Amino acid sequence: MWQTCLGEFLGTCVLIYFGNGVVAGALLERSKAKASGWISITTGWALGVVFGILTAKTFGSSGAHLNPAVTLSVCLQNGDFTKLIPYSISQILGASFGSFLVYLHHLPHWKETKDSGLILAIHSTDPAIDHPIGNFLSEMLGTLMLIFGIHVIFHAYHEPLNGMLGVLMVGALVWAIGLSMGGTTGYAINPARDLGPRLLHTILPIPNKGPSNWKYSWIPILAPLCGASLAVVLLKLLPVL
Repeated sequence: MWQTCLGEFLGTCVLIYFGNGVVAGALLERSKAKASGWISITTGWALGVVFGILTAKTFGSSGAHLNPAVTLSVCLQNGDFTKLIPYSISQILGASFGSFLVYLHHLPHWKETKDSGLILAIHSTDPAIDHPIGNFLSEMLGTLMLIFGIHVIFHAYHEPLNGMLGVLMVGALVWAIGLSMGGTTGYAINPARDLGPRLLHTILPIPNKGPSNWKYSWIPILAPLCGASLAVVLLKLLPVL
C-alpha cells in the first residue's frame, strides 16, 4: 500500500505544480506569462494531469487516481473501500506539497502582487458568481463528466486507449471540462486539488494575501464527491455494449 500511496502523493504533487503553476504565471505581477488567459490555464492543467498520471504510474500507483473523487468512484464500483482513506490522504498531502513548490517557484513575485484575490485564485478555486446552489451544481456536474469520461475512455470497447493514448485522452478530457465548464467555479472537480493548496494559502507567509475563503471550501470538497457518486449510479443504470 505504501508504494501506491507514494505514487498518488507524487502524481498529485506534479498535477498541482503544473496546474497552480500555470495559474501563478498568468496572474502574478512581473511574470512573463502575465495575462496569458484561460486557454493557457486550461492547457497547463490538462498537461499537468497527463504528467501527474505518468508520475503516479511510474512510482507505484497503477490506477493513478490523483483525486479523492476518482478514488471514491472506483471504491463504489468494486465495493472495496480500503484504499479510500489512504489514497485521499496521500492526494491531499501531494497537492499541499505541489502548492508549496509553486510558492517557492514564484517566491519574488508574491510581494509584487497586491491583489489578494489573485493570490488566493492561484492556490484554490473561487466562484465567478457567489451562488452556493449554482456553484455546487457546477462542481458536481463537472466531476460527473470527469468520471463518466474516464469510464468511456478506458472501457474495454476502446482497447487501444488503455495505454499511453488513454492517458493523453484523460488530459484532453480535463482540458475539455476546463474550456467548456470551468468558467463558473474554476473547476476544482477534485477535493484534494482545492483543500491542500487552500491549507497552504492559510499557512504560508505569502505577502499581500487575504482570507482563504474557508466558507466556500465545502463546495469543492463535497460537490465532486457527490458528482462521482452520481456518475457511478448512472454507469450502473445505463446499458453498456
